[in-house]
Amino acid sequence: MTANDPHVEAEKRGALGLLTLNRPAALNALTHGMINALEAALTAWAADDAIKVVAIRGSGTRAFCAGGDIRAVQQAVAAGTDEGAKLLRDEYHLNALIGSYPKPYVALLHGITMGGGAGVSVHGCYRLADATLDFAMPETLIGFIPDVGSSFFLSRMPGAFGMYLALTGSRIGLGDALAVGLVTHAVVREDFDGLLDGLAAGRVVEDAVRAVARKAPEGALTAQRRRIETVFSAASVEAILERLDRDGSDFARDTAQAIRSRSPISLKLVCRQMREAKNLGLKQCLAMEYRLASRVLGGHDFREGVRAALIDKDRNPQWQPSALAGVGDIDAYFASLNENELF
Repeated sequence: MTANDPHVEAEKRGALGLLTLNRPAALNALTHGMINALEAALTAWAADDAIKVVAIRGSGTRAFCAGGDIRAVQQAVAAGTDEGAKLLRDEYHLNALIGSYPKPYVALLHGITMGGGAGVSVHGCYRLADATLDFAMPETLIGFIPDVGSSFFLSRMPGAFGMYLALTGSRIGLGDALAVGLVTHAVVREDFDGLLDGLAAGRVVEDAVRAVARKAPEGALTAQRRRIETVFSAASVEAILERLDRDGSDFARDTAQAIRSRSPISLKLVCRQMREAKNLGLKQCLAMEYRLASRVLGGHDFREGVRAALIDKDRNPQWQPSALAGVGDIDAYFASLNENELF
């Protein structure tokens, strides 16, 4: 497969295959062309004996990658085409490729890393981040579901922290990301170039990474970890909200308010999605996410969520239904797509 895109730089540096997301004005958000270019480079390098390790980074100072081009997906849905579903399909195949990549895969993270940015980083074996990291899976804010294989890694986080992130879409920094396994090493960005030089020269990856690793700051949510585990281990969204209301702390009150502002359908889907994902492999999680995404894309809440967050930017989505009690049976969202299954 060959594919080129002006926003992806794929270069061979000695033993290193280096990918740079180069769309800084859009916070390196992934277009369909970028997704195809990344897959093409990774596929070629997997069969190239000269390449011993792959690394990925984002250009600019503000973001590694802010996610997928969700507005393009919404526009495709509005136009009545299947281009949005095709973009997601190719993106999820890319995520699966990264998760099973035969060579060490090193992600160098800084700034905003959300949605699709997680999909091209967290499934790799090394995730290095600096103190500017701003991580989130914010899909419930736009009436969608956490995807790109996130149900696989979120469901495996300690202390129900993944359920907390999936339902609330909350943003976390370096300390918390390291504590729950999203990041493997804390670094300073000034060391990225030296690390890449070492990998290009053939230095053992583990040694090169260890040489730049630093002590991480304590996470802002460290004091809330026990509370998060107690609350978000509940069996339903309603039970989670009941525990938050009963808790009464400022954190619990703010968290409950955030959840109640999200799409009720998304919340119900996400709660079940995270529980089912615990017993699934990455490809199975991606297949489940594709089933959900294929059905959510055509729904009211996705269109309304994108409108409120990205188009009109009034931050006032009108969800249908407007409350959890109005959400009916969700089994159909999880049903097989038959000949349209992802794998």
